[in-house]
Amino acid sequence: MLNIPNAKFYTNDGLQERKSITISNGKINSIEKSNSDAPEEFVVPGLIDLQIYGAGGKLFSAEPTVESLKIIEDDLLKKGTTGFLACMATNSPEVFSACIASAKEYRSSSRNLLGLHLEGPFLNPKRLGAHVPEFVKKASLDEIKALLDFGDGVIKMMTIAPEIHDDAVIQYLLDHDVVVSLGHSNATFAEATEAYNKGIQTTTHLFNAMSPIHHREPGIPTAFFNHDQAMASIIVDGKHLDFEVVKLAHKLAGDRLFLITDAVTSCTTGPYQHIEKDDKFVMPDGTLSGSSLTMLQAIKNCVSYCGINLAEAIKMASQYPAKLMGMENFTGKIEAGCHADLLLLDEHLNLKNVIFKGDLL
Repeated sequence: MLNIPNAKFYTNDGLQERKSITISNGKINSIEKSNSDAPEEFVVPGLIDLQIYGAGGKLFSAEPTVESLKIIEDDLLKKGTTGFLACMATNSPEVFSACIASAKEYRSSSRNLLGLHLEGPFLNPKRLGAHVPEFVKKASLDEIKALLDFGDGVIKMMTIAPEIHDDAVIQYLLDHDVVVSLGHSNATFAEATEAYNKGIQTTTHLFNAMSPIHHREPGIPTAFFNHDQAMASIIVDGKHLDFEVVKLAHKLAGDRLFLITDAVTSCTTGPYQHIEKDDKFVMPDGTLSGSSLTMLQAIKNCVSYCGINLAEAIKMASQYPAKLMGMENFTGKIEAGCHADLLLLDEHLNLKNVIFKGDLL
């Protein structure tokens, strides 16, 4: 059993509370009034990153092994990410197969790996960003069926361009519990709105690699803002988007907007050779290819530069992604019965300790 006798944290309505948190069997057992004279501990839920390519010096697609996944997991846990989807960019069938096979092999012993996010290859060639064009294609229903059969449940999210795909493909993904994200897409406002109305739940890195807002062609962002259910991820590193755009997006979308890192790591082999430059990563030709962001830094950026209050920024990195993945009943918040995945921070939001499944790391 673990006890935090004088925990300061935010309730779901954004109010600060000071409570005693008791943890047992990996879960939050009770939250009660604190009468302790112990120093305050600022406690937040563990962070959830639904789009990250690598960490700890390992880019998963470049080294698609169980060993890589373990290194990535360990590194992310030390940085406060207690749940993540390992992301795979457009690549060869052989690389996809190797990544999926490793994830299947590792899942019985994994700790914070939630599954895989396939960002490609089913994208619009007009909005590829750093993705390799030679592997991009339209998906057939048989191909999607074979992919999910081979995945055996480890494929949790898929980014696709809905305007180039048949309804049957999208519906099959939705019917098989894959979170479908609209991204790397040139959809019109009408096409994006139709895709959301048909069940596509979210949007990949809002504003990046998609049709933009124009006053006569409203594009994907406007379709997202005008929808009442669709969610969207956003990269708050100050490189992928200006912070003023993040501020505007949050004012319009509220709790439908959540944080991702889209983080990569240095790599000099394979189709994705990431070079770190000015706190971001670029391809050899200078194309922006990923961030050097952590989830905790994204929270800090939201507060410092985007006019988002701390309680809300924390939810954008925990509760909201948990909701998208259907995990909101047991993670992403500090409530009795939830997994005891918690971070202890100092007054400057620097990470002091991580509690994962009830254990102090």
